[in-house]
Amino acid sequence: MRTTLIAGALGALLALSPALAEFRVEDAPAPARPEPAAMKPGTIYFSDRRGEGVGEGDPRLVRFEDWTRTRGAEKELLSLYPAYAEPTINVTANGLTKRYKEKLHVYVAEARFLLGKPARSLDLGRFTDLAFLEKVDPTIKHRTIGAGDIIPARDPEEAHNRHPQRAWCEARPQILCIQSRYALEGRLPLGIRLANKLEESGKKIAEFIEFQSELRVVPLEEIDEGRLARLTGVSTPVASALEQNLFHVNQMMQFGKFLLVLQEHPTDPGKTVATALMALGIETDVLEKKKEYEAVPVLRNMVPSQVLLGNSSFNTGNSISAGLPDYARNRAKAIAEIMERG
Repeated sequence: MRTTLIAGALGALLALSPALAEFRVEDAPAPARPEPAAMKPGTIYFSDRRGEGVGEGDPRLVRFEDWTRTRGAEKELLSLYPAYAEPTINVTANGLTKRYKEKLHVYVAEARFLLGKPARSLDLGRFTDLAFLEKVDPTIKHRTIGAGDIIPARDPEEAHNRHPQRAWCEARPQILCIQSRYALEGRLPLGIRLANKLEESGKKIAEFIEFQSELRVVPLEEIDEGRLARLTGVSTPVASALEQNLFHVNQMMQFGKFLLVLQEHPTDPGKTVATALMALGIETDVLEKKKEYEAVPVLRNMVPSQVLLGNSSFNTGNSISAGLPDYARNRAKAIAEIMERG
C-alpha cells in the first residue's frame, strides 16, 4: 500500500513538474516574436522564412546582399562580426588563378520560448563544454582544439573569417574552442559518391561536414542591450547571452552563428524569455548545382537546395541530414529542454 502511494505521488509530481515537460515546436510568422504575455509554457515559437518578400526562390533562403540591405541589424549581430562581407577568394581553373567574389545565400532561423526560472539565475557558463553540445546533437562528434589549430588564423585563403577586433578562442573563462565532425546519414553518402562520379574535375564532395567553432558566454562589456532588444523584440534587460561562431566549414558554407539571448519576463520575474537565432552562410554556387543532377534519374532528388531545405528523398534522421529546417527545430527543442531541466 505504501509503495503504491509513493509511486502515485511521484507520478503526480512528474506530471506537474514543468522542469520535466517536453517542449513542442509551433511554426510562427516571421520573425517568431509573440508577445511574452501570450506565450505558452512548453512551446517553442519557430520561424525560418527570412526571404519572404525579397527576391525570388524559397523564402527560407535569402541572398546575403538582400539580407544586408533589408535586415542590416540582424546581419550585423548574426554574422561572424558586424562588418562581415561576402569573401573574395582565389579560384584556379586550367592552371590560371583568378580572384572571385564568393556569393552567399543565408538561412536564418529564430525560436522563442519561456523558461520557468528567473533570468538572472541561469548560468550560461555551465553550457560552454562538450557535454552540452553532445546532448544537443549526439550525432555530431566534438573535440577541443587550441589557438594554433584554428584554420582561418593560419590559412591566407580563409583570412576573411578572422575576427578583426579579437582572436578566436581567446584564453579566458567561459569559452571553448571546438573541432566538430558530422558523418552524413542515410542515403546521402551513396548519393554523394554518385555525384562525385559526374565531376571529372574540381573539388569532390565529402561524405561528412567538418567545422571549427568558438562557443562562449558573451562578456557583459560586449552586450549591447539596445541592439539585442531590437533583434529579439523584447524590451526588458538582457541577463546573458551565449554564442557559437562557426569560422571554418569544410564545404557548402562559409560561416555560421548561433546566438541565445536570455531576458527578464516583462510581468513575471520567475520566468525568462529566451530567443535563439541561427544563421548559416551557404555558398550560392552550391545551390545553383541543379541541371547536372536533374539529368541523372537517380540524382534528381539530390539537388543541393532540395537536400539543404529538407525537400529530398535523401533527407533522413534528426540532424543535418534531415535538412536545415528540421535541424534548426530539433536544435532549438534540445536546448530549451536542457535549460529547463537544469
